[in-house]
Amino acid sequence: MKQKYLDVLLFNVGAVIVGLVISASMLLFMKINPAEVYTAAFLKIVTDQYTLGEVLVKSTPLIFTSLAFAFTYKANLFNIGAQGQFYAGSIAAVSVSLALGDRIPGWLLIPLVLLAAFAAGGAVGALIGLAKAKCRANEFLVSMMSTYVVSALMDYLLRTVLRETKREYLQTDPISSNAYLPTILPGTRVHLGFVIAVVSAVLIWVLLYKTELGFRIRAVGCNVNAAELAGIRSQRIYVITFLISGGLAGMAGLTEINGVQHMLLQNFNSSIGSFGIGIAILANGNPIGAIFASLLFGFMNLMGNTMGRLPNLSIPASIIDFIEGIVMICVIISYFLRHYLTDRREKRKLKKEGTPA
Repeated sequence: MKQKYLDVLLFNVGAVIVGLVISASMLLFMKINPAEVYTAAFLKIVTDQYTLGEVLVKSTPLIFTSLAFAFTYKANLFNIGAQGQFYAGSIAAVSVSLALGDRIPGWLLIPLVLLAAFAAGGAVGALIGLAKAKCRANEFLVSMMSTYVVSALMDYLLRTVLRETKREYLQTDPISSNAYLPTILPGTRVHLGFVIAVVSAVLIWVLLYKTELGFRIRAVGCNVNAAELAGIRSQRIYVITFLISGGLAGMAGLTEINGVQHMLLQNFNSSIGSFGIGIAILANGNPIGAIFASLLFGFMNLMGNTMGRLPNLSIPASIIDFIEGIVMICVIISYFLRHYLTDRREKRKLKKEGTPA
């Protein structure tokens, strides 16, 4: 067991380092010293309270989308549609906030918005789970295509009933300040959503490893046929797992609408779902690990932004996506490499003990 966790740590840290080195080498083609740029950006972030707080702001929705993928993965399912579930939660959050923003107090409104966002994302997820359970549909494809459906729905709503009053832009009116998530660190934009995300990750860990439902989910993930023989109804597990997973992604919409944007914009945060997949892999599917992996990606995103604003340098804004993309690719490669080497190690061990592999 210790060897397993050591492998995860070494391969993941190595993947991040390799990704950063590859990204740094690209700066050399621009005749920019990557060591100086990385150092300057790092110091600018850690020495400024507001900028450092932005790491938490950017990592908040990533915690939710990584949890969404990691949760279904425990049942050997693949939720590739967290982006669509995030949009569904955003639509619900802004709709409830606009409808009730000036009618009820904030302490009551925010829980209602949270429940609405969870329900909207969960409904999309539950439909995917239902298609898997009843029609044996490939959840990978169904969840991926659901993103396009929800995106089209959001586009339609922004052109019709949710469009701002002047009808000049594809966005909603700003929500009432009554619906804002409270700021928890003075002098920054860090809001209550970060606390909700961390608490959610802890609760998901408890659900998976300390409850009967979590045991059933993991049993289905290990061997669905054996789980069925033990009396576990896998079809029900598919629906429940996707419902919770979609709800988690939907809550990311709450944190962005009520914590940061304060309105719904067309196609905003269009990569948050895909980054959640890489973060979940980096965390090895562990809900607690997802918190720290999300903080790392939030830091890298902010570092890319900071590099683009350094004086006397013409670093393109695309460097942000490039750095995150390269690191993501390295993390995914390290995942398969780690499993390949682990399998080889186990086979050699069994062969040495005289047991057929």
